[in-house]
Amino acid sequence: MNAIHIIPPQTGVAFELSKGDILTIIDPLGQQVSDMVVFNREDPKEKISAGKSMDFEESILLTKGNFLWSNRSRKMMEIREDTNGRNDFLLAPCSPETFQIMYDNPEYHPSCQENLQQNLRPFGIELDDIPTAFNVFMNVQFDEKGKLRVLPPTSKPGDLVRFKAEMDLIVALTACSAEDSNGGSFKPIHYIITDEDGMINQ
Repeated sequence: MNAIHIIPPQTGVAFELSKGDILTIIDPLGQQVSDMVVFNREDPKEKISAGKSMDFEESILLTKGNFLWSNRSRKMMEIREDTNGRNDFLLAPCSPETFQIMYDNPEYHPSCQENLQQNLRPFGIELDDIPTAFNVFMNVQFDEKGKLRVLPPTSKPGDLVRFKAEMDLIVALTACSAEDSNGGSFKPIHYIITDEDGMINQ
């Protein structure tokens, strides 16, 4: 069985992790963002919090050695490895409105918010439950006045971020759908789930 799960461009998935599982998110071709949201499997009202994570880690740039925290101030994931080192926790998942407001595009456009919503619905998680995502490989820069710019990811083919689950989780991932976030093109995202010893779990 192939251990690598493939998320096709502009789509998403959701799955369960058990405490201690290792989730590895891979950018196989380079310059592709993956939005990730995380929920407590036993009580999905507890979910990943950008604010708590940046508060407790005392940084807006989270990478190897940092934890992702919940809205109840509990550790949800530890970042065990990060070969690229640039991720974002400031910007919300792109939505249909993102493309109308920021891209001046009135036509339908796939979005991370829609992909997260569709894949989380079987777990009883609805649109308004979805928090700001941890945007793996996303390259957000800002100037001295706080003006934000989204630049192409610095990730190269094969770059990865590895997380350890600190509790039983529901995880949703996307292969991001926003042109600016991905340098103007859309590519797949790969992921692998193992235990601490590297044995394939799913």
